[in-house]
Amino acid sequence: MRKFAIAIHGGAGSRLKGTAAVEKEQEYRLALKHALKSGSQILERGGTSLDAVEQSVIALEDCPLFNAGKGSVYTAEGIHELDASIMDGKTLNAGAVAQTRGIKNPVSLARAVMEQSEHVFLAADGAIRFAQQLNYELLEPEYFAVAMRYEQWLAAQSGPLDGETTVKPGEQKLGTVGAVAFDSMGNLAAATSTGGILNKRFGRVGDSPIIGSGNYANNKTCAVSCTGSGEFFIRGVVAYDVACLIEHKGMSLQAAAEEVIHKRILEINGDGGLIAVDAKGNIAMPFNTRRMYRAFVASDSAPEVYI
Repeated sequence: MRKFAIAIHGGAGSRLKGTAAVEKEQEYRLALKHALKSGSQILERGGTSLDAVEQSVIALEDCPLFNAGKGSVYTAEGIHELDASIMDGKTLNAGAVAQTRGIKNPVSLARAVMEQSEHVFLAADGAIRFAQQLNYELLEPEYFAVAMRYEQWLAAQSGPLDGETTVKPGEQKLGTVGAVAFDSMGNLAAATSTGGILNKRFGRVGDSPIIGSGNYANNKTCAVSCTGSGEFFIRGVVAYDVACLIEHKGMSLQAAAEEVIHKRILEINGDGGLIAVDAKGNIAMPFNTRRMYRAFVASDSAPEVYI
């Protein structure tokens, strides 16, 4: 059997309370299983980690339950601005986009930036013009209009959100998605996608599209996808920090990931979590919030889904 491992996340943050949220838990589990299978099937057939993380993230972007793609939150101006990034651990090539509008799957556009341009990061109108050059379909705002997100936005416009939706500003990023994978050829890859934080101000960009902060992959160490308070994950250069602890201090994946999430990011008042896989196929999924939607499967273990 080909050795492989893949982990995905659907965001870290506060628990959505109330009867409706409890009833939705099974929907979240099924969505995570579907996204996990989308990527693992590629790995089982001997496909690349890069293809696997892209497909898993696409499945999560297409699901209205998560704050990415179709289920993205509204900005303060009542629109959707989507960010994403992807990185190849074999070559250290990377691609990222920010403040895109009308793009169904920003993770695929990020990959196109990596493979079909001389750049790493395109934003706003530039990212959209690049998409148009590649004949991407620009969807109408109605595609991204999810009732739950609209209700959250209306509540945010009238004041602090109550406990039925979110508790702290630092926990509003619940739903950001990502995937990390290790393939049979020993290559790592990571991808992350988000709609940002609810009611964000004009021009705001979080950690998800920033290589080294919200997303990173290097065959020498590990692949990492983050979720949480973006401003703090940027300051902590969290994804790269995990890789650095492995490379320069000789720490295990689990120890490095826990050091960053349970100590370093907390020291600057950041909250969130991450998923990571190393060059041996080991997986770590630490978080310091109330919950994190996550799942993993490996060639030597059955699929597991956690909330």
